[in-house]
Amino acid sequence: MPSFTLRLFCAATVVLGLAGQAFAHAHLKSSVPADNDAVTAPGELDLTFSEELNMKFSGAKVSAPDGKEVKLGDIMLMDGGKTLMVPFAGTLAPGAYKVDWHVLSTDGHKTNGTYSFTVKR
Repeated sequence: MPSFTLRLFCAATVVLGLAGQAFAHAHLKSSVPADNDAVTAPGELDLTFSEELNMKFSGAKVSAPDGKEVKLGDIMLMDGGKTLMVPFAGTLAPGAYKVDWHVLSTDGHKTNGTYSFTVKR
């Protein structure tokens, strides 16, 4: 095989290998409420990911407008393990809320992130 062709083949193999690893993490596909959304007080958060999650190592923390942590109910998985359902223990007051989530996909990859939403008056 000519040297150029061999180098091209090796480079393509490396690129494809790295691309496969990048897609192996559970990425947040959608959230309800959505990022920067203004909503009436929701009863729960629904965080949908690209892969199935390991419930034991997945969760979320929600901060209220005053910076205090919001009390949550029992978090559970839905939609075949791809949606993390995070219920609120009480009614959310108007203001800006911050969501910090962390998940472990069933293949062992960790991801985390944050987003915000606002509860309208």
